[in-house]
Amino acid sequence: MSSTRKHPALGAVLYVAVIFSLGMYFTFAAVQGDFGLFRRVQIEAEAQSLRARHAALTAELEVMRNKTHRLSDDYLDLDLLDEQARSVLGLVRADEIVIR
Repeated sequence: MSSTRKHPALGAVLYVAVIFSLGMYFTFAAVQGDFGLFRRVQIEAEAQSLRARHAALTAELEVMRNKTHRLSDDYLDLDLLDEQARSVLGLVRADEIVIR
């Protein structure tokens, strides 16, 4: 009389359940964790926007450097000086008519 088991051993079921749980945990962490794929995509998008902002600020800085140089003591651009005086101080010449 030999008895055959119809159900798997409890240890085997527990082993498979633990392995499956660990696999699911590591898969979830690889996709949505702090260092996962979604976070990487988010960081790359942020880096791209920061590169674009850096390029815009660099261009603006170059414009400011150019204006500063043109208004310096070594080199004076009278047209730029006239434009700045009109813009900042609200100056007009005597022969001009101001329309608002």
